Amino acid sequence: MRAFREAVEKGDAAAMADLLADNVVFTSPVAMRPYEGKPMTAAILRGVLRVFTDFHYIREIADPGGRDHALVFEAKVGDRSVTGCDFLHLDDEGRIDDFMVMVRPLSGATALATAMGAQFEQIKAEVAAELGVE
Repeated sequence: MRAFREAVEKGDAAAMADLLADNVVFTSPVAMRPYEGKPMTAAILRGVLRVFTDFHYIREIADPGGRDHALVFEAKVGDRSVTGCDFLHLDDEGRIDDFMVMVRPLSGATALATAMGAQFEQIKAEVAAELGVE
């Protein structure tokens, strides 16, 4: 999943979105229910780019078939350090159709929940604009 890793590390939101399947399901480490669809997932990822600082991947793990990947990362949310993992599954066209994130420790996850909560009005507005909904 080198293309996704490079897009994230460069902060290239458009390249990240290009790698998402239209029917992608995003499972957040801080939300009860998964989010469905490319517009919402892309908007969440843009929000994450605004929230995380000092983001970098430290490990990449792939299954032999190449459809499942785990990208371990470190970042900061405010003054809190987090370690996390992006679990990605690729569809038949090589696009991400399942995207689950886990983070630790609890204090970092709490800081992430607060920071992303502050982003959510903007995220919803971005999705509405993309879908042409007011």
